[in-house]
Amino acid sequence: SPYALSIIMSSLAAGTTLTLTSNHWFLAWMGLELNTLAIIPLMSKTHHPRATEAATKYFLIQALASALILFSSTTNAWFMGEWEITSVSHPMSSTILTIALAMKLGIAPFHFWLPDVLQGSNLFTCLILSTWQKIAPITLLIQINMQLNTNLLIIMATMSTIIGGWGGLNQTQLRKIMAYSSIAHLGWMMLVLSFMPTLTTLNLIIYMMMTTTMFIMLMNLLSTTMNKMAMSWLKNPTTAALMMITLMSLGGLPPMTGFMPKWLIIQELTKQNMIAVMTIIALSSLLSLFFYLRMSYSMSLTTSPNLSNIYAIWRQKNKNMMFLPMMIVFSTLMLPITPTMMNMMN
Repeated sequence: SPYALSIIMSSLAAGTTLTLTSNHWFLAWMGLELNTLAIIPLMSKTHHPRATEAATKYFLIQALASALILFSSTTNAWFMGEWEITSVSHPMSSTILTIALAMKLGIAPFHFWLPDVLQGSNLFTCLILSTWQKIAPITLLIQINMQLNTNLLIIMATMSTIIGGWGGLNQTQLRKIMAYSSIAHLGWMMLVLSFMPTLTTLNLIIYMMMTTTMFIMLMNLLSTTMNKMAMSWLKNPTTAALMMITLMSLGGLPPMTGFMPKWLIIQELTKQNMIAVMTIIALSSLLSLFFYLRMSYSMSLTTSPNLSNIYAIWRQKNKNMMFLPMMIVFSTLMLPITPTMMNMMN
């Protein structure tokens, strides 16, 4: 029903807005809960056992993380007498809060729910889970970045980049590949959070643009597996070619937009003398690049043997959206503005 969908989307927007604008931990918790309750109907609307399983897993994990957030904020108020978001000064509260927000985001080692939940959802719901649902928890982390445990963040971020690259190598389901891609990108964001939160914000914006573009093209091509990607040239050659460029940008190859945050983060880690961590995450990004290249290969250099060019769908019907070309430009051609972004962050 369009009325139900409008209520759900309005609730998602209201929940994120409430968390972004609140100064009290209880209001921020209410916004996170509103986000969780609004996305569950979208996940379970297909009436399939896998969708029900995904909705149940998501609800249980988010409920546990919300309980930890409420517990940590209450503990901080008990010891320090403060309910403000920026006043989490008790070490135990700060550690519990970091773990809770990591569970909400799907950062390693609390990442196990994310691939299964995305696999049980449709592509539109996966788009919301991978982009919009990340905004509120990351905003809370940015607001309290001075009180966070830096060593804990670095350990979780390094694990996320390694697991995000390693876990996607053996996957054939595109939604699981995008889930591991999300885990790897979140690791890059968390790594620089304590040193330069503006760089985390830039990374989040670029990640959301690239992931949104990727999911919109997957929805246009109706592709959910590697086998269906082999038929992309027959469905829409233009979208398939642009998807290859977007995949290269997600992998962080130099002329593309996705190289910008990796370049700036490595530069910041070098300033902090974190050479070992920088080497590990740079090598783990090669793992992610491998499965992006494998997706490009299966889409461009292989063709399904059971289809002929006579049945090319793009000749009869073009389902490109109006704003997709603009999203592709933003996702792939923003590297020349890197000096401007560096001046804005400094």
